[in-house]
Amino acid sequence: MTLTSSPDTAAVPDRARIPWLYAVALGILSVGAALGFGNLVAGVFLPSSSPFLAVGDTVIRFSPEPLTEFAKTTFGTADKPILLSGMAVVIAVVAAVAGLASRRRPGPGLTVVVVLGLAGTAAVVFGPAFRPVALVAPVVALLVGVATFLFLHRVAQRPTPPAAARAPRNVTPAVESPPSRSMKRGVALGRRSVLFGAVAVAALAAGGASLLLGSGIADARRVVTERLARVRLVETAPPIPANADFAALGTPTFLTRNADFYRIDTALQVPQLTADDWSLNIHGMVGRETALTFDDLMSRPLVERTITMTCVSNPIGGELVSTANFVGVDLRDLLLDIGVRPGADQIFTTSSDGWTTGTPTDVVMEPDRGAMLAVGMNGEALPPEHGFPVRMLVPGLYGYVSACKWIVDMELTTFGARRGYWYQRGWAQKAPIKTQSRVDRPAGFATMPAGTVTCAGIAWSQSTGVGRVEVRMDGGPWRDATLTTAVNGRTWRMWRIDFELAAGSHTVQTRATDLAGRTQVETRTDPIPDGASGWPATIFNVT
Repeated sequence: MTLTSSPDTAAVPDRARIPWLYAVALGILSVGAALGFGNLVAGVFLPSSSPFLAVGDTVIRFSPEPLTEFAKTTFGTADKPILLSGMAVVIAVVAAVAGLASRRRPGPGLTVVVVLGLAGTAAVVFGPAFRPVALVAPVVALLVGVATFLFLHRVAQRPTPPAAARAPRNVTPAVESPPSRSMKRGVALGRRSVLFGAVAVAALAAGGASLLLGSGIADARRVVTERLARVRLVETAPPIPANADFAALGTPTFLTRNADFYRIDTALQVPQLTADDWSLNIHGMVGRETALTFDDLMSRPLVERTITMTCVSNPIGGELVSTANFVGVDLRDLLLDIGVRPGADQIFTTSSDGWTTGTPTDVVMEPDRGAMLAVGMNGEALPPEHGFPVRMLVPGLYGYVSACKWIVDMELTTFGARRGYWYQRGWAQKAPIKTQSRVDRPAGFATMPAGTVTCAGIAWSQSTGVGRVEVRMDGGPWRDATLTTAVNGRTWRMWRIDFELAAGSHTVQTRATDLAGRTQVETRTDPIPDGASGWPATIFNVT
């Protein structure tokens, strides 16, 4: 006997509610796949076009200055990883909510995915270094996100069968009973898990592949390092004396390892430039406009100089100061060859990621200043995070008005015509490095044994040079500290002094005087607008 359903008992399958765990995974995997493939495509076409990083750059550019300074002061060089991690958490939460909102129909979550994609696209389009090719990555990310969301939603939504017509009593169907509902559910869940896992692997693979695209920079650096080893320098840095530091007492070594050199910039992703790709356009108020390739730069006389660099964000007693041997082209000689027209009081430079700064022309043109376009650092090519393949250096000026990394454009102009990135945000237009000192030993709140206590630290005053460091204990009289051998006026000097101390809490304070007789200012000021000032003080205990 055959059973049939009458029209009044037949039903159209309902849309099943997606289990909440799958809904969360649906949202996160869709957005994750979009970001992974977006980064991959950006790595192929233009690294700065990554929608995720473009949003991060937008956050940095439009953050209020107090918030930016708080982040740098609180998190130091970890501010960018913390920002990216925070963004990832926020995006994951939004994506999860998008999935939960679409447990029956894809519309709500799909809208969220599209909005996120458009936000990433807008961040790329309105970025400081937009080019039409930059649209490829965010558009691909948007399409991948939408397609993945629709696909996973369809996979996750198991239709609910209509209620079966009630069979007449005492009638047994002649067909074999179908699999149980629990068995069907298990098979469906197994398929979902496999498909969801496949999407997760694809998203991770895309993100990982985007990282591998940067491996070409390592090869490019190796070639430049080998090339530098064969170059005959017209000026070499003098050997560093054995007594140039008090590292055994807790000061830094005189030369800072590249891996330990402080890094402060606005780039969320280190620009991936090779020497073959690089060129520098020099234009504006010059005798002749010039476009330099890396080979052009390397064909000029190369010099080696030992330089201490300091960040304007460095607080009193802070660690944003480092020293290295740099190799490159003398910038003054280059500009003399090109010609600088009268009235050009600013050298306005731009990095490959769109960051800009303005440097006083008269400072760069000082015969003994030592400004450079650097290509090497401590015996190797510049590390990518420090400007590979070429960066600008001006001893004695804070980096935000001089040290353009990944430099690709130089315009001779006036301060009235162009405004650099940080000057637009309330920092000073001109910023010579202030004479400063620091206590490295004892560390803050350290415990030292009673008796002879050795204090040690560093001082800097580029590009005049440090002539004297004074130290006092517990507000007592100032005493002259012993200084290491001076290397040059562009570098730091280390100091040390002994005190006989009894048990208790003590405060050591220091101040430096440069070779021109100018002593470190006592009044404490914040880093903004032109660098912190004040005498550092360290509290420690003696037992």
